[in-house]
Amino acid sequence: MKYRDRTEAGRALAAALVDYTDRQDVLILALPRGGVPIAREVADTLGLAFDIMLVRKLGVPGQEELAMGAISVGGLCVLNEHIIGQLHLSEEVFDQVLTKEQAELARRNESYRGGRPAPKLDNRTVILVDDGLATGATMQVAVAACKKMHAREIIAAVPVGAVDSCAQLARQVDRLVCPFKPDPFWGVGHWYGDFSQVSDEEVQAAMAERCMKHKRSA
Repeated sequence: MKYRDRTEAGRALAAALVDYTDRQDVLILALPRGGVPIAREVADTLGLAFDIMLVRKLGVPGQEELAMGAISVGGLCVLNEHIIGQLHLSEEVFDQVLTKEQAELARRNESYRGGRPAPKLDNRTVILVDDGLATGATMQVAVAACKKMHAREIIAAVPVGAVDSCAQLARQVDRLVCPFKPDPFWGVGHWYGDFSQVSDEEVQAAMAERCMKHKRSA
């Protein structure tokens, strides 16, 4: 099984989340950039509010898709101690990647939000959406950020995920939704026909559309 693209994956995920249709207390939070097209499809299909959760993977140098950790706006950091130890990554290497990704996170925060504040999560059900779950580090830091912001219920939702990572994440959230857990996994991109990189412009367009919908409903 392969998804044709992120739009098709979003439709599959929406079908698995249909119980949340039209609920005013539910907020879809996309993990940019790859999670944005999927989250928009879910939000549009189910009539739910949409926003983004800004996090950054700390990729291993030379193997950037392999996460040795992840960070969020606000300073939260989750480490993948197994990867760091297995690859004998030095503190110097880690700090170099951390500094680089902190700068990128700040750039994205300004580029995507333009100074607008993040949504309040108090007493809300949050559905965190990404295009897949490999090591799970990025989603874990997003979950930690939602807990810090006092979300009432946290649901992690991905179209495809590694079996072990899904099992680990399920213990950290109220609900995990993942329609497809192939084993062996071979990486998120393997399960998409089109896994083109999502651009800043696509994220900005999604955020602009979200702002227009908010203004119309206000």
